[in-house]
Amino acid sequence: MNRHAASGTVNGDQFVDAEGAESIQAVICDLNGILRGKRVPIQQIEKVLDGSIRMPLSILGVDVWGEDIVGNVHEPQSGDVDGICRPTGRGVLPVTWTLKPSATVPLWLFKETGEPFLADPRQALADIVRQYHELGLRPVVASEMEFYLIDSEPDHAEPPISPYTGKRLDSDALLSIDELDDFGQFFSDVYAECERQNVPADSAIAENGIGQFEINLIHTDAPLKAADDALLFKRIVKGVARKHGFAATFMAKPYGLRSGSGMHVHFSLLDESGRNIFDDGTTEGSEVMKHAVAGMLRGLPETTLLYAPHFNSYRRLRRDTHAPTSISWGYENRTSAIRIPGGKNSSRRIEHRVPGADANPYLVMAGILGTALVGIRNRWTPPEPVSGRAYQEQLPKIPSEWGSAVTAFEQGEIVREIFHSELRSMLIACKRQEIAGFAEQVTDFEFSAYLEIV
Repeated sequence: MNRHAASGTVNGDQFVDAEGAESIQAVICDLNGILRGKRVPIQQIEKVLDGSIRMPLSILGVDVWGEDIVGNVHEPQSGDVDGICRPTGRGVLPVTWTLKPSATVPLWLFKETGEPFLADPRQALADIVRQYHELGLRPVVASEMEFYLIDSEPDHAEPPISPYTGKRLDSDALLSIDELDDFGQFFSDVYAECERQNVPADSAIAENGIGQFEINLIHTDAPLKAADDALLFKRIVKGVARKHGFAATFMAKPYGLRSGSGMHVHFSLLDESGRNIFDDGTTEGSEVMKHAVAGMLRGLPETTLLYAPHFNSYRRLRRDTHAPTSISWGYENRTSAIRIPGGKNSSRRIEHRVPGADANPYLVMAGILGTALVGIRNRWTPPEPVSGRAYQEQLPKIPSEWGSAVTAFEQGEIVREIFHSELRSMLIACKRQEIAGFAEQVTDFEFSAYLEIV
């Protein structure tokens, strides 16, 4: 093989030509949705593609700062065994926004025996998708990705300077075409990179916050690809932003008093004939759709940790902020956790509005599809849909605090049906350690509030 190129096929997927790349980034996705891995010389590309790369199984469970977890089931005291890293089938993806061109090969983890390592978030999603396929069903999913562009210089969130006007953004600009034009070259480069990496980016809009935007990803009946797309999209946006002299963040709430960033997921189900089984010819949707809604709602307290995995995530889940706070569903109701969009009956689908943009796409989709599947199998019935604002006090509430969400996940019965014990124990240990890390910090606001007052 040419030492400066990589092309070919894996699992039927076409590789992208990585001509000119000097190195390969062999990467896996950890439980926090962070890519971790190795830089490999381009001459050793075949080593990456034939499954010869090995990484510790414990690497999936490190905390958000990259620290080992005390109590990790795969920590050094138990040998810290390696797993086998095999290509996901995505191929060799060019990375052109860096100083020197490189390429990325997405991998996922298997045990020495060849079995999938089900604490790998991608493997966890694959396991749920397999269960749908065994029932003759194909989930169709799509995501809406919100993010902020910010100034890259300060240590705090500050709106960027418009490349067109030379002035710092200072106001909200919901659905502003002018603001999209101001950052036109950035968006052109994002779309170009998405095309190179086969990420199906669709329409872009300016969102509620200063410098906040949303790009939708086109739906697919391959949930693994949809989650891959979301993960790669986040990396593309952040990389292209740096190339243009500012930064991009997918934090759930970078500004305390402005809109948060979500990752809304749309979901429908096809049978073996390709028919959408959420469509029964009415605007209400089928009984199967309602069973799925019931599963999502009943499993929501336990799975909130997947949709809001970080300390900052819970700043977004506040009433009257265009983010849900109640365990509720409704038709065309953007204040509820689960929304049934309008439109043609043949396009009947569910929109899950709880996940933040900071969440791991694999765990988000695993939580959504997994709880829906439990609801479908048990033929659960949802409560009455909510009309009007879903911030009513009498409605049951989504966990509003990080620690309570960890506890709900730890004690949940539904998540035990969805996720392997290794994933659950690793994620719980990771989050407990992160909670402790934040608890040890004294913020500037806290210091100034109490310094000479108490």
